[in-house]
Amino acid sequence: MNWLDTIVQGILLGGLYALFAAGLSLVFGIMRLVNLAHGDLIVLAAFLLLVLVSALGLNPFVAALVALPVMFVVGWALQFLVLNRTIGDDILPPLLVTFGLSVVIQNALLQGFSADSRRVSVGALESASLGFGPVSVGTMSLLTFLSAVGVIVALNLVFYRTSIGRAFRATSDDRATAGLMGIRADRIFATAMGLAMVVVTIAALFLGTRANFDPTMGPARLIYAFEAVIIGGLGSFWGTLAGGVIIGVAQTVGAAVNPEWQILAGHVAFLLVLLVRPRGLFPRVVD
Repeated sequence: MNWLDTIVQGILLGGLYALFAAGLSLVFGIMRLVNLAHGDLIVLAAFLLLVLVSALGLNPFVAALVALPVMFVVGWALQFLVLNRTIGDDILPPLLVTFGLSVVIQNALLQGFSADSRRVSVGALESASLGFGPVSVGTMSLLTFLSAVGVIVALNLVFYRTSIGRAFRATSDDRATAGLMGIRADRIFATAMGLAMVVVTIAALFLGTRANFDPTMGPARLIYAFEAVIIGGLGSFWGTLAGGVIIGVAQTVGAAVNPEWQILAGHVAFLLVLLVRPRGLFPRVVD
């Protein structure tokens, strides 16, 4: 029964990793853009929520609703004004620019908030839990997983059931032909990045309410996001959720065997999946 609880906790933890990865998966699936600043943008959104909660006294969930349009605009402007200029056949310019953006965000947050770790309080929800026989499920952990599933469902509906989703797919498949049909790739890419920042804000909400965060923890979140995306298959939203769950379960099982093995176990699971399925479990991108 202890192992059952361990696996359940790993699945719920995987929901948080899936939230980290979903925006990255969206951006790569549409633009083939590897955003090295993705983890730092999650931390930036977490600090934005912290400011809204502490300065305005808002409930964290209300603060997230305020932050969503703000981060959408930030993502849209970042893509339209900066990153669109780097997209092309050469993958090096986006890597260099997003790496530089990562450094800028980290140092700006360090300057503004110092290196102290922070946390966004949600009051009684932090300790609330639900009992299912021998398994105890934290309310925030359950909300995180349900939010991850909701985000994946929403992204799939947007991507495959809406006109903007058709524009996403058309631009991803053939940018030149889509342009001939009147689709402006620069605006489509900016909208995709804005949507990714909406997902980033949701991820930041649960990051900030479930654990302490500081200005330098972005790269570690980026690694988890990359691993979840690659395990699931590049461009696959449901695969991203599966990848997050695999990493989460591996970490909780590893920690149950030896607390020092928690992080290592997730990385080992990542390598094992790549050995068996080098293209991931559910690859959407076709060479």
